[in-house]
Amino acid sequence: MPFRSQFSRRLLLSGLLAALPLTACTTVGPDYHGAPLLPTGQQLVRATTPATSPLVQPAQWWLSLHDAQLDRLLARAMQDSPDLAAAQARLRQSRAGLAQQQANTRPKSAASAVGLALDMGPGTDSAQSLRFYNLGLDASWEVDLFGGNRRAVEAATAQAGQAQARLADAQVSLLADVVQAYAQLRLRQHEVQVRTQLLQLDENLLQLVQQRRSAGVIGDMELASQRSHLLDSQRALQDARQTLTEALDQLALLCGQPSGALDAELATVGEIPAVPAEVAVGDVASLLHQRPDIRSAERQLAASTARIGQRKAGYFPKLTLLGDIGLGATSASKLLSRSSSMLLAAPYLSWDWLDFGRTGAAVEQAEAERDEADANYRSAVLHALQDANQSLSRYAHERDTLRKQQALLASASQQAQLMAQRRQAGVADQSQLIDARRTLLTATLAEQDSRAALLQAFATLHKSLGLGWQADAGT
Repeated sequence: MPFRSQFSRRLLLSGLLAALPLTACTTVGPDYHGAPLLPTGQQLVRATTPATSPLVQPAQWWLSLHDAQLDRLLARAMQDSPDLAAAQARLRQSRAGLAQQQANTRPKSAASAVGLALDMGPGTDSAQSLRFYNLGLDASWEVDLFGGNRRAVEAATAQAGQAQARLADAQVSLLADVVQAYAQLRLRQHEVQVRTQLLQLDENLLQLVQQRRSAGVIGDMELASQRSHLLDSQRALQDARQTLTEALDQLALLCGQPSGALDAELATVGEIPAVPAEVAVGDVASLLHQRPDIRSAERQLAASTARIGQRKAGYFPKLTLLGDIGLGATSASKLLSRSSSMLLAAPYLSWDWLDFGRTGAAVEQAEAERDEADANYRSAVLHALQDANQSLSRYAHERDTLRKQQALLASASQQAQLMAQRRQAGVADQSQLIDARRTLLTATLAEQDSRAALLQAFATLHKSLGLGWQADAGT
């Protein structure tokens, strides 16, 4: 074997052996030991209410509503929502970025082919020709002496986790929004029905008032007042129909459909789903730690902490191992001969020690980003505590309100029945019966409104606890 080949291979082997212990050198920058611990459990003063229980909450909480139409809408939203698709695309981007960063820690290689021809003319000091041909495989590897690449992989891993958490947060919000929009839709459908009946009562009452005015029993003021009531009822019905159209469009938007796409499917008036008698919330403090927005803030804190070490590695030297294995000859006919083999190895050390403060500024920026991420995490936890407390209180309040509205509705129904009996017995007149029925319809509408508010509070409660996301979404 030629002396140059032996020397080159010994040089390459020596460089590799020297680099092995260097790869185990210290990793600069702070290590991430987890997010700051906050006493979340002690601050959930409203976690126990008559409307909740410590039972384990199922992931698909909406199934407890037992509404097949709602289940189909939720499945369609999870499949077709453009907002969810965008979050899934961001997750794929972050995972691709992680794969790219991991690949940067491995050797880089490339095949090369070179043909060189040099002709020196008569006007030069020595007229001659030079030919050189080379086929080779080039390789380079940056030895991670101070952990800059490892910190970059650590940061990219945390960013991928943050993208996963943001996708989960988008799922949680979408599910709650669809349930709330569905409650609004069913409420508006019932409102259109009730206001149609109220309009009919006002029309009947106007006829009675007109008959009394013709008989001289009442004056023009009573007639004008009833006509004003009729106009109010017509306007209220028109507003209810417009609100119903908007509710249909909102549901279509959440399901990733154009306006009007769900009109035929949801044309039949359905009942507002009844919430369970008791809602299982489980360990609220533990659930809050799993809230997607909190997990997203925690992953951002981990990523920003890792980037400090990535920037600090710029203070220290970099070692790159360069190598080339190939064939070289001065003529194409000799290129494939055994004697044309060549091997080149070269360790390359660089140190940007005079950078005029660029590395220091980058480290300071990374530390400020870490401090910002830490503050954002604490803020996310505090907002989650407030959100959970308010949602628990609001849900309990809406249950009490519904019970009161149901009692008022039962009373109005009983009064309407008694008034119908009195009318049949000739004790009450037609206008009194119409007023009793109006009161009953108004109480019905208030009870339906309370049902919808309770269903919306039910969805808000599960959203505040971060329930409904799927761990394998976007994979």
